[in-house]
Amino acid sequence: MNTLQANICLLCVTFCWSTEVVIFANIPDTVSPFATTSITFLVGGTLLLFAFLRRVRTGLRKDGRKQLLRCVFLSVLNAAYNIMYQFGLRDFDVSTGAFTLALTVVALPLILVMQRQQVNRRSWISSAVVLVGITIALIGQVTSQQIPGLGIIAAGCVLRAYYIIKLNQYAREHDPVVLSVLVCLSGGILSYFFWMAVQPNTFFGMPWAPDVVASLAVYSYFVIALTVPLNFFAQRKATPASATVIYAMEIAFTVLWTQLLPANLIDPVQLTPTLLAGVALVIAGNLVEILDVGALLGRSGGEAA
Repeated sequence: MNTLQANICLLCVTFCWSTEVVIFANIPDTVSPFATTSITFLVGGTLLLFAFLRRVRTGLRKDGRKQLLRCVFLSVLNAAYNIMYQFGLRDFDVSTGAFTLALTVVALPLILVMQRQQVNRRSWISSAVVLVGITIALIGQVTSQQIPGLGIIAAGCVLRAYYIIKLNQYAREHDPVVLSVLVCLSGGILSYFFWMAVQPNTFFGMPWAPDVVASLAVYSYFVIALTVPLNFFAQRKATPASATVIYAMEIAFTVLWTQLLPANLIDPVQLTPTLLAGVALVIAGNLVEILDVGALLGRSGGEAA
């Protein structure tokens, strides 16, 4: 897998992630975010374990304890920012919520600089273009009542940025399949203890309506079991900064769902000029990152000469 292929894989991962807003819309607010995270991670991790049991056994024989500790650490970060997102998103509509989640593009380069790691110029340009798009889309959309929710999401974005950095590091050092299984299972177990603390009856207190079961099943397979391993594989060739920019494309996909899907699945969103401008800039920032526009222009200029 080369860098371009890794970026395309990350784009596919982001496309699957964008369905979260549709899935969560069909899960009642009475269902704790801890419950959603625990159930979907456990089911997704179990599916991966059954599919790759032999590979997991082999991988654990080499640095098994080290991998397990790293995966538990990733799981804590993953579960923490996912739960923050689910709490924070309750204060926003679909499109505004999607733009707030993309604030990770601000946090990640700053964390890398603080750690004295290099961020290439193309990633800086891409992040800046995406940030301008987010700012334009959020102007006039965030009210004073939504500031607490925005604060929760912003804190989640910082955790997610650090998670992406560590994930990128670990994916280069260990088998991505083994890491995926361990992250999913440990994340589900950790979330279960939080769930049990807030809702002691856990599974017995869930509203097991058909739409809830279907939503959790779809999320477990398409958002967890499918995307987590693909994301780990792609991270081996991508950089944390480029991955974060590509993840921001979730905005464009989410807005697309609000226009294509019926209102009983997702709340429709009015396409305002600022929203369209924000989406366009997010897409532009991704094109700069994925296609390496500077290199392409240089190549074209060389061929023309």
